Amino acid sequence: MKKPLVGALFTVLLLGTGIAPATAATGHDATATGTVKAQIQPKEQIKAKAVNFAGTVALSNCSGSVVRTPDSQPNDPALVLSNGHCMESGFPGPGEVVFDQPSTRSFTLLNAAGSGVGTLRASKIAYGTMTDTDISVYQLTRTYAQIESSYGIKALELNTAHPVQGTAITVVSGYWKRTYACNVDGFVYRLKEGSWTWKDSVRYTSACQTIGGTSGSPVIDNATGKVVAVNNTGNEDGQRCTDNNPCEVDESGNVTVRQGINYAQETYGIVPCIGAGNKFDLSRPGCALPKP
Repeated sequence: MKKPLVGALFTVLLLGTGIAPATAATGHDATATGTVKAQIQPKEQIKAKAVNFAGTVALSNCSGSVVRTPDSQPNDPALVLSNGHCMESGFPGPGEVVFDQPSTRSFTLLNAAGSGVGTLRASKIAYGTMTDTDISVYQLTRTYAQIESSYGIKALELNTAHPVQGTAITVVSGYWKRTYACNVDGFVYRLKEGSWTWKDSVRYTSACQTIGGTSGSPVIDNATGKVVAVNNTGNEDGQRCTDNNPCEVDESGNVTVRQGINYAQETYGIVPCIGAGNKFDLSRPGCALPKP
């Protein structure tokens, strides 16, 4: 996982000199032994079809999106999804879960063209962790209905099923106002980076060369328009299991390192943990997110 961006200008300068910026989330890759790779579709088939920036947000150091579950109601407080390592409180340690904590963080809401149309504000961090997954979910002070009434923008819907290998996807960065189109290359039993370990991570095909600041970007299924994962890391230097150089570990403990490959964390497991009123309830049936 990339370190949060300190400032866009510094990052742009780094990019201009060809040095990879420190970022909150980009791809790392190492293919575990036994992982079946998807057949890459022809280039014309992996282009985003109707994916745009509507509903995405820019954080101070990362990307994110306004999201809903299939059961979320118009008058429920809206939710913003990003990475656990993007939280303003810093990286949560292994085993640490941030739950129902006050927050006043602000987010710039983007329209379809990628223009900022307004500022949304959090009331709390509903859930955040870097254990098993790398997610943060903020509850906002406005409802979905209020956001749509003010800006004409609807929330992105979280898919309820496990992603499928070979699916054409687009990573949409609100921070950079940039998209990355590729396919789901496969899934990683355990993705280990420094002190953290993530389960069943999504590995992109090489076309998604995400950079610093793309951390927290929604990964959208081109065919459905639904969010299937959240972008979070990538192997920058080819090192083994170190910070910014995650490695793949299979069920037998075999380690594979893939320099330049990027990863995301699945999001379907969030849906069972959200009940009436968009409230997180970690005791709900089917909810397997780590508990505080």
